[in-house]
Amino acid sequence: MLDRPAPADRLHDLVRDALKAGANAAEAVSSERASLSVGVRNGALEDVEREESRDLGLRVFVGRRQATVSASDLSDATRNRLVERAVAMARLAPEDPYNDITPRDQLATGPFRDLDLFDASELSAAELEAVSREAESVALGTPEIARSEGAGAGYSSSRWRLVTSEGFDGRYEATGFSLHASVIAERDGAMERGGEGRTTRHLADLPSPEAIGVEAGRKAAARLGPRKIASTTAPVIFDRRIATQVLSPLIGAIAGPSVARGTSFLMGRMGQQVLAKGVSVIDDPFRMRGLGSTPFDDEGSRVDELAIVEDGILKTWLLNRAAAAQLGLKTTGHASRGSAGPPGVSTHNLHLTPGEKDQAGLMADAGTGLVVTGMFGPSLNPNTGDWSAGVHGFWFERGEIAYPVSEITVAGKLTDMMLRMVPGADLEFRGSANSPSLLIDDVAIAGK
Repeated sequence: MLDRPAPADRLHDLVRDALKAGANAAEAVSSERASLSVGVRNGALEDVEREESRDLGLRVFVGRRQATVSASDLSDATRNRLVERAVAMARLAPEDPYNDITPRDQLATGPFRDLDLFDASELSAAELEAVSREAESVALGTPEIARSEGAGAGYSSSRWRLVTSEGFDGRYEATGFSLHASVIAERDGAMERGGEGRTTRHLADLPSPEAIGVEAGRKAAARLGPRKIASTTAPVIFDRRIATQVLSPLIGAIAGPSVARGTSFLMGRMGQQVLAKGVSVIDDPFRMRGLGSTPFDDEGSRVDELAIVEDGILKTWLLNRAAAAQLGLKTTGHASRGSAGPPGVSTHNLHLTPGEKDQAGLMADAGTGLVVTGMFGPSLNPNTGDWSAGVHGFWFERGEIAYPVSEITVAGKLTDMMLRMVPGADLEFRGSANSPSLLIDDVAIAGK
């Protein structure tokens, strides 16, 4: 879909012109994206959306001052204004001793790994509509499904390129294929929602419309007849589909900028036990066909597979250059940015290592408790680690699912909960962050 490649020297020209205009260093990025998506509802076409965007971004350094600008107009006149504006802004910006560009000796060097992120397959609007209809039809065929909330499919392709005045020139392209369906189940006038969706780099890895529809219908029907439970303290199992939402506060707490600002509940915990022994958290930028895979980070720094937590011990912060400098450390290759704004940090392909028992085994060990399959409105105090979330799921007794439950809240101090976390064996790589089911004992549950 991206059939009009940008001139090869456009970014080099931006960097060259920025240096001529008075910048000490500069980096330029280009982002190109094309997408097509189709939605259906109750067997009828609901919407078709096509997008094509091209953006340029320029970050310049004047001493320890920096500024970033971006534009979607790629004309020569606009590029000239970008350079003038960026350098002028940088001269007026406050000095920051932690601002700098990745030096030549710390840059990722090619040839870069082929991570198999691009699939030349393309789907027409008619083909996307057909698979959406099929997924919806299968879901609607599930007993007790009353109506559809819609189904949809999409295709996208993107290109990303970074050029810096230190000699870095890196690029890669990726595709995405997606399919989802959402339906409403009804019994005795009470209704519950359920849905299923997947996104993959390659079309061949996308589940069939039938599989998506069956799972969407099953999830909705399984939630019918939920009960309210009394407030209690009990073991809680977070299903693997939503367990990453329990881990996300951990990732936020080890993000370098949060640590540097003093807003992390894990400050001072480097080298200490933060998860149960035997549990590790791995970040892998080189996972083949991974949704978070990349051959270099967004400052051109080298990336590598990294154990963020190893055998329960916190091993590293997630760092870009600015956060690393502020903490007196070196970047870990986790800089992340768009065409505008300075880099932040993000993980690549993150996963928590699996345990020995599947979810049924975890329920058998726990005896009685709650399986959480949906979460909304999580709340976190970033300084203390106090956490709570509204959830729904299933109550289990004697190791077996007893009935669905809803309108409940789970809460606790994450620093304590994470030390009691027991992973299941059901790890599945579906997105850029993945986890097996997680069992935590003695969790506060607020019910009726």
